[in-house]
Parts: sequence; C-alpha cells; structure tokens
Amino acid sequence: MADRPCAGNALRIAGAVILPNLGGIYNGRLTRKHIQNWYAHLKFPSFKPPNWVFAPMWTSLYAGMGYGSYLVWRDGGGFSGDAQLPLIAYGTQLALNWAWSPIFFGQHNIKGGLIDIVALTAAAGACGVLFYRVNKVAGLLFVPYVAWLGFATALNYAIWKLNPEKKEPAVLEEEKPSSSHAGKAN
Repeated sequence: MADRPCAGNALRIAGAVILPNLGGIYNGRLTRKHIQNWYAHLKFPSFKPPNWVFAPMWTSLYAGMGYGSYLVWRDGGGFSGDAQLPLIAYGTQLALNWAWSPIFFGQHNIKGGLIDIVALTAAAGACGVLFYRVNKVAGLLFVPYVAWLGFATALNYAIWKLNPEKKEPAVLEEEKPSSSHAGKAN
C-alpha cells in the first residue's frame, strides 16, 4: 500500500508537467503552418536564434513551470489555502502564454503579440514570486522562464519595429444622403 501514494504523486506530477505542454503542442502546429508563408518573409534582428531552438526551449520551460505548479499545489494545500492565489496567477500567465501564438502567428499581428508578451512577462514574474512564497524551488523554476520571456519580448519588439504595419488604402464609400436630409428640399 505504501506504493500507491507515490504512484499518485507521479501521476499528479506527470499531469502538471503535461498540461502546459498541451498548449505548446497546439501552438507549435499553428506556428509551423505560418513559418514558410508569412514568418520567413519578415525582417529579423541579428539576435534571432534559429527556429529549431524554440521547440526544445519551450518544452523544457513548460515542464519546469508545470512541475513548479505541482510543488505549489502540494505544499500550499491544493486549490485552496496558500496555493490559491499562486495557482490563479499560474493559470493567468499560462492563458497569456497560450494566446501569444494565435495572435502573432495565427493573426499575423506582431503588435498584438507584443502587447500579449509584455502582459505575459509581468504575469509570469508575479507568478514566480507567488510560487516562491509557497515553495522556493517552484519560484526558482520561473527564473529561466522569465529570462526567456524577456528575450522573447525583445525579439518581438525588434520584429515589430523592423516590420511596420502596412496601411490599407482607404476605400471611400459613395456618399449617401443622410436620413436627416431625406425628404427635405434644399
């Protein structure tokens, strides 16, 4: 019987590590659809890493944050007590994280991606601090994540500056009589 709690913990850890990676897998597929037909045609700063770096980087960061969420859940009393606010912050930053690829790649919205990643970096920093208050290892697992987000924010900003939005030509509508003038003789 002593093995059952250990097996239960292993399943909880696995679930916590897999959860953030699910969004990463979905977003990876979305990103790949837009690499050749859109992203490859953008201008990039000299510090942009090769595309192959992103998948292993995000997989490891997602695994670390997921394990950190398990530690906070375990040490902070589940979804109530001391863990409640840190886990809400975790869900918030994870939602912002998962939203970035659909905004940047899916909508080809570089500025929107920048706005999202700035909010994400702030939320992840706050989450790391809240995690640290419950479990120091969990908080420290956010240090490389927030550092990567800082780099990714600088990269997103540089891409935005190098690729100004193209203004669509304004289409003038034919002038229609306004309802206030309808039926009036001038």
